[in-house]
Formats: sequence, structure tokens, C-alpha cells
Amino acid sequence: MELVTSFFIATGLAMDAFAVSLGIGTTGQANDRRAKFRLAFHFGVFQAGMTLLGWLVGSTIAGFISGIDHWVALALLSYVGVNMVRSGLDQDGESYQSNPSKGKTLMMLCVATSLDAMAVGLSMAMIKSPVLIPSLIIGVVTSGLSVFGLLAGTCLGETFGKRMEIIGGLILIFIGLRVVFTHIF
Repeated sequence: MELVTSFFIATGLAMDAFAVSLGIGTTGQANDRRAKFRLAFHFGVFQAGMTLLGWLVGSTIAGFISGIDHWVALALLSYVGVNMVRSGLDQDGESYQSNPSKGKTLMMLCVATSLDAMAVGLSMAMIKSPVLIPSLIIGVVTSGLSVFGLLAGTCLGETFGKRMEIIGGLILIFIGLRVVFTHIF
């Protein structure tokens, strides 16, 4: 696979992680360097890893995964998104309580945003394309765009306050719905 093609595929795959990072940035929960690094690093590792996993698994489970991956992504993104919206509507409360750069929330977001990378890995296996360099490119591009999304979201959150937390949650839900609609239609 050509490097230019790999870069375009990586950019397309990274858009979900970018949008999720933008939403997380609005909450103010990931505003220190460590949290930003953790999120960007994990998003990149999961995108690259799921691409490799999809390639390794090949076509043996492609039918099973393609039948449910979009529903899993919708459930995980909606869960986090609804909690963000609920927190944004609570004007007296603090921001979203669960730190999205740690634990269960981080893992749910990583899995939800990287399921499409597994499908890319599966398709690469089917056309017998090498996977190592494209996977690395996918991971690096995803990490870079995640950092950009976190920084932009932080600026928006500081400017517009809790309203951005509601918008960030709605963005996560919309991404989940978009994943389902692109699989159904």
C-alpha cells in the first residue's frame, strides 16, 4: 500500500478519535499534559492495534464483527455522550465526573473509535496488503489529530463553558449514530 494512500486512510480513521477528543477537551477533564498524552497515545495505539488485529484475524470472523461492530460503537459512545450531556445540563454540579483519560471510560472510547480500524485491517488482509507501515501511520496520525482535538476543545470549553460539554456529548452520540447509519445504508 502506498504511503499517500495510507495517510488518507489514517486521516479518515482518525476523524472519530478527533471528534471524541474535541468533545472531551470541552469538559476540561483532560486539560493537563498527562491526560492529553494518555488520550492521544491510547487512541493511536488502539487504532494501530485494531488495524493489526483485523489483518491478523483475516476473513475468518469478518462476518461476525461486521454484524455487530456498529452497534457496539453506538452503545459505548452513547453511554459516554449521555453522561456528558447530563453533566452539562446540571448547572450547579461539576463537570463530567469520570475522567475520560483513565480507566473504563478511556477503554470504552478507544474501542468505540477503533472498531472501523479493525475492518480496514480485515480488508487489507483480504487484498494481501502489508500492514505494519500503514498501521504505524494510522496510529501516529490518530494521536496527532487527537491532540489537536483536545487542544481545540479545551479552548472552546474555556470560552463557552458547560454548553460545550453538552455539545461534546451530543457529538459522541452523533458519531455513534453515524456509524450505525453508514453500516445500515
